[in-house]
Amino acid sequence: MSWKEGAKKRVGMEAVKLVKDGMTVGLGSGTTAAYMIKEIGRLVSENGLNVLAVPSSSQAMLLAASSGVPITTLD
Repeated sequence: MSWKEGAKKRVGMEAVKLVKDGMTVGLGSGTTAAYMIKEIGRLVSENGLNVLAVPSSSQAMLLAASSGVPITTLD
């Protein structure tokens, strides 16, 4: 992993620390957001984190769904 990719992963993981049980969170796109989405999915699966996510793109929605992150909309 390059230093740049490592930095993106660290930023994504730090962002997850701000996510608390019961929150609705927005999911962005791109590699940094992908690290965050995967980590949220892990926390949902392994720790029972209770969150809902609003993806900003179909790419984010597909990754969230495959990672086990519950999805909702703003509607």
